[in-house]
Amino acid sequence: MEALLKDRICIVTGGSRGIGRAVVALFAAQGGRVFYLSRSEAEDAPGLAAAAAAGGGAVRWISCDVTDEASVEAALETVVKEGGVPEVLVNNAGITRDGLVFRMKLEDWEAVLATNLTSAFLVSRTAARHMIKARKGSIVNVSSVVGIMGNGGQTNYSASKAGLIGFTKSLAREVASRGVRVNALAPGFIDTSMTEKIGAEAKEQLKGGIPLGRTGSAEEVAKAALFLASDLSSYVTGEVLKVDGGMGM
Repeated sequence: MEALLKDRICIVTGGSRGIGRAVVALFAAQGGRVFYLSRSEAEDAPGLAAAAAAGGGAVRWISCDVTDEASVEAALETVVKEGGVPEVLVNNAGITRDGLVFRMKLEDWEAVLATNLTSAFLVSRTAARHMIKARKGSIVNVSSVVGIMGNGGQTNYSASKAGLIGFTKSLAREVASRGVRVNALAPGFIDTSMTEKIGAEAKEQLKGGIPLGRTGSAEEVAKAALFLASDLSSYVTGEVLKVDGGMGM
């Protein structure tokens, strides 16, 4: 079977660690020419290069502040110049700054909204222009199950992820007639550096609310991203795919 993303130009934001890093590795292993945008390069860059070589793909890091319009425009210009028209975009960049709403600082609210939501607008706006002209493309926005369910202490994060779902559905309607698909992923409790700070006791309590009885891996989310990015989902747009072990059912 031919690689699912053979020779396709792919962009992944927040690709240096966690879910983003897993997406970069899998897409490259499936033949994609992957450009990942982040402030710093992945610590295991050689590992990503090895995954790319094994699958006939390629990986290229571009330093980018995805909350800054000029930085995003420059990064996308580099992608087009070095690779060509992007066919796949995964908006994965995200941060948390948790706290109860009556104690939350405005700067923590704005930082989370800027990184998790505004960045998706900035990168999608430029990438979609190229996809529309080419009349093909797939955009995958990484939301969260808390964007559907809500979660105490995460009003900023939940709002940003819920906003991504609305953004996904609206953009999907705008670009569908030009052959561009837009979908979202809603991961649940995934083992990443973001969840490492949660105590063992709290983790066990969280697992109790997951029907499959375990946390998920970044690689499992990456596989779902591959489905939405590739032709396997050629008749799917405007959807939100939960990858949460049943947590949000």
